Parts: sequence; C-alpha cells; structure tokens
Amino acid sequence: MDREHLATTTYFDKKFKCDAVRVLPGEYYISTKNTLLMTVLGSCVSACIWDKKRGIGGLNHFMLPGKASLDFNKSARYGNYAMEILINHIIQLGGKREDLVAKVFGGGKVMHSFTSLDIGKDNSTFIVDYLRNESLPIIASDLGDIYPRKICFFPQTGKVMVRKLTDTYDHEIEKQEDRYFSKVNKTDIEGEIELFD
Repeated sequence: MDREHLATTTYFDKKFKCDAVRVLPGEYYISTKNTLLMTVLGSCVSACIWDKKRGIGGLNHFMLPGKASLDFNKSARYGNYAMEILINHIIQLGGKREDLVAKVFGGGKVMHSFTSLDIGKDNSTFIVDYLRNESLPIIASDLGDIYPRKICFFPQTGKVMVRKLTDTYDHEIEKQEDRYFSKVNKTDIEGEIELFD
C-alpha cells in the first residue's frame, strides 16, 4: 500500500453534507465510506475505479501517461504508477478485480502555452489503452474537449458528478498545470454522468 501519494486534504462538504477529500495532482484516495472524493482537472486525467458489489472505490489524479521503461520514478504523477497503486489498494481493502469498473475524466486541451504537445490527448489515450489492456470496463467517460472539469466521486455508490468549468477558472487552472508541469520536468520525473452546478 503506497501511503506516500495518499491525499491528505480533508474537509466537510456543506453542499453534499459529508466528509470529503480533495485529490491533488500526483495523489489518489480510496474509501469504503460515504465520503466525497473531489478533484479539478485540466489536461490531467482521473480514473474513478469502483468495486460495484462491495462499495469500495478510489480516484487518482495524474498529469503524465508514464515512461515506457520499467525504471520510471515511483510517482503517482505518472499514469502507469497512479493506476497500479489505485487498483492494488482497492484490492488490498477487499475489492475483487473481476468486479472493478472504471469511469474516466479529464484530458482537456487547456495548456495553450504548449503548441506542439497535447498532454490532455496523450493522457486520454493512455487511460483508455491502459484499462483495455487490464480488461477493466469503462462504464462512463468525459475525456478531451477544451474545458477544465470538477469531479465529485462517491466511492460507496459509484456515483460521479462532473461540472465543466467556465472561462473564469480556465486561466487559473492553466497556470496551475503550467507550474506543475514545470516542477515535474525539473525533478525528471454505473455508466451515467451527472452534470451539476
């Protein structure tokens, strides 16, 4: 179990009247309780993995698909490691691999400063390919486009709510991802979606 990348930002969500965890880039969280897992995505991608029979689930937030070699840094900012620790942690808590399903989100083209790269598209392609190779069904998705998204995931029920953010948030999220991407480079490193206001 990788506790180093476990999200630690907790709060009580007044709107949903429950305990909540905010999952930041490079983090993940698993719960078996009535807990809200929330994140905001630009070009990053989150996978909501859920054991539909046992009410165990989690969400990750990664910015880069991963390195091809097996000696990549053990960091949840890379999709291949973020997916591995998320799935393994769910199984360690009693989830069964054959009952896992996925809902995937993000991959927006929000980083306008990168003209030759489309990190969001790379992340979207990665997550779809990864889950297909692992034989985990994607039962809902909202990938691509140009908008950031706020994701609210309830791992006990599998419910996900998605809100596409307006232009007022767009530039701030782009700046945050720009800073995070620069930091990363320096260190070398059930099927419906509900929209809400």
